[in-house]
Amino acid sequence: MFVHTNLRLALAMGLVAAVTTTTWAAPPWANLIPFQRVEADAEKTYELTEEHGPWLIMATSFTGPGAEKDANDLVLELRKDYGLEAYTWHQSYDYTDSVVGKGYDRYGGPKKMRYMNDVSFTSYVVMVGNFQTVDESGVEKTLNKIKTAKPKVFKDSYTVKNDTIKTIRQKLREAIDSEDDKEKGPMGNAFVTRNPLLPEEYFRPKGMDELVLKMNKDNQYSLLNCPGKYTVRVATFRGAVELDQKKIDEIEQKNIVSGTRLAVAAEKAEKLAGALRKQGVEAYSFHDRSESIVTVGSFETVGTPRRDGKIEINPQVKRIMDGYKGGTGTATIEGGTAPSYKPKSLNGIVFDVQPLPVEVPKVSIAADYARRPLR
Repeated sequence: MFVHTNLRLALAMGLVAAVTTTTWAAPPWANLIPFQRVEADAEKTYELTEEHGPWLIMATSFTGPGAEKDANDLVLELRKDYGLEAYTWHQSYDYTDSVVGKGYDRYGGPKKMRYMNDVSFTSYVVMVGNFQTVDESGVEKTLNKIKTAKPKVFKDSYTVKNDTIKTIRQKLREAIDSEDDKEKGPMGNAFVTRNPLLPEEYFRPKGMDELVLKMNKDNQYSLLNCPGKYTVRVATFRGAVELDQKKIDEIEQKNIVSGTRLAVAAEKAEKLAGALRKQGVEAYSFHDRSESIVTVGSFETVGTPRRDGKIEINPQVKRIMDGYKGGTGTATIEGGTAPSYKPKSLNGIVFDVQPLPVEVPKVSIAADYARRPLR
């Protein structure tokens, strides 16, 4: 079996350390650390879930015959002898199928290629978790502890004993590593990563601020209810723009969103969205601290890549853009004429001259996970 220290996995969320009596005797120093008793029951398996920390440490991974047993044995040893909340997680990889390469074949079709090593395998990963942030106290200490640990499983397991590549790597490392590196054990390449079972939305840096969320969540035509990833912005209504830094600070501190122009902008957006809905159009409105917009449609993609590297725009997206864009004409100016654009309107409310596809704003779900009760 092979120990893949270069495996990069996305990970995230959770929380829990079972504080129960274990079937194993704890090491002598365990009692010196409060609240650190970790369950280590040989009759159980400890599989990773979304509740085992947004951030974890990937200790190592195993593949090949006996990989699953080795991963479970290591988890048990880390729990019993090191007091670490370790878990297993597995993922399958298949490199036997052909893939589309660069260029074209002699018939003008996309070039088909195969991996040099066309194999399929399942990797069993050992994670140490329950970190809420990467800066949490204890992360660095735990990481160093894992990197220097020398669990017995790496000496006794079938897969590790028969891992020729790992043996060669170890010999090379012993020959070239610095004194500091030589202190590292078989998990010396451990690193902090995200819980792969949490959705990507959990890790959005900040998400929508609370004030903007309140402005939109109860609206009848709120863009937050749009099911797609993209929509087409057909109208934009801007409020007042403040440049004075003192006033900006006051607005942020007091959560001020008013102002006659901003209120008028929001009212126009709601009226236009309502008028479009009456025509059977899938219209949405969205308001933030500086403007309000109206959009039409819901799409999973704006377009598809072409062979020449350009994007073939989604026909439905293009139809909406063309349907609401302004008309062209000419205007007389000093010294001649110039192209002019006349925006379309509905019930006296004008559309943008050039509608554009935009990404649908999504509410960060990190707060929802953070509010879950601890178990």
